[in-house]
Amino acid sequence: MFVTVHLFLILVYNFVNWNGRNMFRFNNISKEYKGHFWEKKFVALDNVSLNVDEGEVVGFLGANGAGKTTSIKIIMNFISPTSGEVEFDKKLGKNSVERFSNIGFFPERPYFYPHLTGREFIGYLGQINKVERSIVEKRLKFWSEKLRLTFALDRKIRSYSKGMLQRLGFISANIHDPKLIILDEPLSGLDPIGRKEFKDTLKYLSESGKTIFFSSHIVADIEEVCKKVIVLESGKLMYQGSISELIEKDSHTYVTIRVKTRLQPDKDLYLKSQIVDRSQDVYEYEVEKKLQDKFLNEILKLGGNILFLGVINPTLEEIIYKIKN
Repeated sequence: MFVTVHLFLILVYNFVNWNGRNMFRFNNISKEYKGHFWEKKFVALDNVSLNVDEGEVVGFLGANGAGKTTSIKIIMNFISPTSGEVEFDKKLGKNSVERFSNIGFFPERPYFYPHLTGREFIGYLGQINKVERSIVEKRLKFWSEKLRLTFALDRKIRSYSKGMLQRLGFISANIHDPKLIILDEPLSGLDPIGRKEFKDTLKYLSESGKTIFFSSHIVADIEEVCKKVIVLESGKLMYQGSISELIEKDSHTYVTIRVKTRLQPDKDLYLKSQIVDRSQDVYEYEVEKKLQDKFLNEILKLGGNILFLGVINPTLEEIIYKIKN
């Protein structure tokens, strides 16, 4: 009897925890493609399990062809997985119609009706999403001012630049005030000012409680905006978790040591060196943390002085490269 009750409590706990945390999750998702019958199957996703929690800004990182867009198409139900399933939080809705009315999506290659003005296009999307006209106008005013697109709303979309189209697409993904926002390479092709504006907007949405899942192949963008990252490589999940934990786990591996010495230490004790001031016999060395004490003792034995010792923290890009290799 006790065992039965205990198992029941575990199931209840897991159910509550799932509904209270994950906005969506992949359960062992695989996706295979096959062209001609004599060709081998191409595995775009290989048994991928991942999760995005409510209120998170999650970066979806991987090189072109890693499986990011395939994953997003599966989330949006544009294609079906070969095996596995996607589970959504009930907060998004009880069925697919309700669910997708609470999701904002901006694809990597969006299509706009070129003969419409920006205002007409957003108004049309508002109608499709059954958002009252007055609310659409209010939200359009807010977002167009925030993204500096007000000046172009009454111009035909065919006259829009790449950056203007990105802004309009972003507005279209948010006009119905979704709970989950999915963006596929939203910063692609933007100039530095446009990139900063989009990053600031993502931070604003995060502070407003939105859940954001966006893909990129540019590590610096992910590191600046997100706290969590999911990394794909050739269709396989390489890492998912906190960026800070990933960096912390890989930090303090190397130290920079600046010394004043006439005699050089054994080359086996350091990775690389550079001359800081030859006239003063000042050199700087990059040393593995595990060899730090041995290196310092060597310098002292050579009659040198220790001038500076500092930790080298790797960038997220350097860590991701190490994970992939």
